[in-house]
Amino acid sequence: MKIALIAHDGKKADMVHFLSGFKQKLKGANIKLVATGTTGLHIERAGFEVQRLLSGPMGGDAQIAAMAAQKELDMVVFFRDPLDKHPHEPDVQMLMRICDVHHIPLATNLASAELMFKHLNTINK
Repeated sequence: MKIALIAHDGKKADMVHFLSGFKQKLKGANIKLVATGTTGLHIERAGFEVQRLLSGPMGGDAQIAAMAAQKELDMVVFFRDPLDKHPHEPDVQMLMRICDVHHIPLATNLASAELMFKHLNTINK
């Protein structure tokens, strides 16, 4: 199973905190993490193994969308900051559309991410 992780600047600490709550579950499963550049750096520093792509504004969101379109992802967790403007918003919208088109589960907030992660054992391929 491969899970993509993205977090806007104001949500990166939330992403690390969220993942820390599932550290044991992630270690015990065959789950690979992939993340946009800066988010991935924060995740690495928290002790997780993660494949880092470009930062979101530099094309990382588009890289993750391409992986989703090619059926290389099983889930996307994208902690968005809905109260801030983002210059790469078209890429964000494209990623969300690709997830919908290809039926890739997409969590955009803590509540939906927790629900999906609590059921990793039942959806892990």
